[in-house]
Amino acid sequence: MTFQGYLQKMKSAFEPSSRSALSLDNNERARGDDKTQQTVQYYLNLSSELIHMNALIGKELQLVFQHKITCFCGKEVDRVFRQNFCFDCFQTKPEAGEAIFFPEKSKAHLGIEDRDLEYERQYQLQDHVVYLANSGGLKVGVTRKSARFQRWIDQGAHAAIVLAETSNRYEAGIMESYLKGHLADKTDWRNMLSKGDPDIDLVSEKQRIADLLSDDLKGFLSANDEITTMNYPVTKYSDKVKSQTFKKTDEISGELGGIRGQYLIFSDGSVFNVRSHEGHHVQIHVRF
Repeated sequence: MTFQGYLQKMKSAFEPSSRSALSLDNNERARGDDKTQQTVQYYLNLSSELIHMNALIGKELQLVFQHKITCFCGKEVDRVFRQNFCFDCFQTKPEAGEAIFFPEKSKAHLGIEDRDLEYERQYQLQDHVVYLANSGGLKVGVTRKSARFQRWIDQGAHAAIVLAETSNRYEAGIMESYLKGHLADKTDWRNMLSKGDPDIDLVSEKQRIADLLSDDLKGFLSANDEITTMNYPVTKYSDKVKSQTFKKTDEISGELGGIRGQYLIFSDGSVFNVRSHEGHHVQIHVRF
């Protein structure tokens, strides 16, 4: 079977399974365990076609780059930057504005425009959360409250807890910026895809981190201690992983062993980040 089109970020379906930390025993709470959790279902967004990737685990896949890249705007380009933007879009579109990548630089709450004030108001002036996640190690992050589950899945988090809730992106960004001096804010993808997840008591970590905050930031702390756990369709993790990209080769192939975050994990330990290849036109051959 063959599919053809350009890659977009994988979509996912997941029924959140959150439980109060008080309903877990100590060992479960440390790990973020919840045996009622559902496995995340992944769908590869290939142009206008959705491919259910969970059904392809255990099958041989061959991804062949067609030497064509389409930008977010629909224009064919030689290369794209973060989140599938060509150079012009990356420099001008509000979807690639400064506050997208640096929440603490948000200005919509002041009525100051970066690129498109109406868009920035809609995006920035809504409820946000600062969260702690176990994704191969403890990290801090920021996202819109309505998008938190999708964000955690995209980052491959095994478990996550809300640290604070704010009314806009700027407030969340200020807290995250402060905590970067104490916590990682990037996912250690090698650990996540090989060593797995260490035992981390997210509630205890939340209490520890809360003590580090200034009084004005403590006002945003959330009383919600529910831990959300995600179960990923991975048959086996390899001791070592190697990233495969179309910068190195035109063809990536192997038995699909699992999916986590935006990574396809092959049985030989090689991994392919779909998100970082958005816009790349490919043929995907599946051997059943």
